[in-house]
Amino acid sequence: MNIQMKKGTSPAGTLYYKSSNSLYLVLLLLLPAAWSCKHKETAANVKNNAPVVTENGNHIEIPDPKVAAFFKTETVGSGNVTADMNAPAKVAAAVVASSENSGSNVILFDNPELASTYSQLTQNINNITQKKNIVAQKAAVVKQKQIEVQRYEDLAAHGAGTGKDVSDAKTDLLLAESDLKLAQSDVNTEQAGIMEHEAVLKSGGFNPSALSRAGAGNVYITCDVPENQISKIKAGTACTLSFPSFPGEQIKGSIDNIADVIDNSTRMVKVRITVPNKDNRIKAGMFAMVGFGVSEGNNMTVPAASLITVQGKNYVFVKKSDAVFERRAVMAGQQLGDRVIIYSGLQPGESVATSGVMQLKGLSFGY
Repeated sequence: MNIQMKKGTSPAGTLYYKSSNSLYLVLLLLLPAAWSCKHKETAANVKNNAPVVTENGNHIEIPDPKVAAFFKTETVGSGNVTADMNAPAKVAAAVVASSENSGSNVILFDNPELASTYSQLTQNINNITQKKNIVAQKAAVVKQKQIEVQRYEDLAAHGAGTGKDVSDAKTDLLLAESDLKLAQSDVNTEQAGIMEHEAVLKSGGFNPSALSRAGAGNVYITCDVPENQISKIKAGTACTLSFPSFPGEQIKGSIDNIADVIDNSTRMVKVRITVPNKDNRIKAGMFAMVGFGVSEGNNMTVPAASLITVQGKNYVFVKKSDAVFERRAVMAGQQLGDRVIIYSGLQPGESVATSGVMQLKGLSFGY
């Protein structure tokens, strides 16, 4: 199809071509000029607002206020840091009233070895009481025999007694002293047994003297705490316990005792918790989860999202002004939940970036 076009000028002064069927407006002069000016202006604005990175990436300046506002910060401060620690636990023993002997209590152990050990310890204590009475009786006999020897020696010295009387009295004294030594040896044997059984109970997290004073209606719960955490807890530290047997329920307790022995293979320490159990619903052998706060001391922390690690070194970005961030090397410690302890590299009152950290990392390190 052959279309003929005629050249003309619009009333507005725009050059156009006109066909026989329709009118085509073509911006031949004004559009290219306008685009060229706009392109130069945009390029200049982009160049002027681009982040400026200097000092080998340590100094980042963001001229555009809207872009700078994207990077959120948090002011750093120091304070007592407490971490939540959880450990699996077990009801190791329950104290119930004796049904046979009114006023006495029975300790039900989950561990048969501990039950046997405590039974033998109790027997040792009873035996010592009896054998100490025997020792006292034997000592009284010895004292009496010593008096008799002295009396017969005085009689013999004054001619009222014979040497045989003195000899017999001394023989009786030797026999009495021998009996006393045997009785004392029996006591020593019982005491050695007590020490042995106490060691077993202590390694299991129990204080033998506390067991002897245990009141009915209490349960003893034990859990294992890592050796490197044991200095952060102490007797009396509050804790909460949750039992699978009682879903959704938390029971308050406190640390009653920390064992004196560390397990050589696991490097764990037994911790005992006492919980009231007046309704006897908590049974020996039940499992539980114990949680308690572990004090990490007075430290400075930052959000974990603020910290970056490059080639084994830790960094944060400190806000120096509305438009400037500074990369700062820090010495980081343990992560507690979503926060990380900072030992050095920051001062209280400084602000660190908490969002946009990966973008700052890319600007600082060039990737």
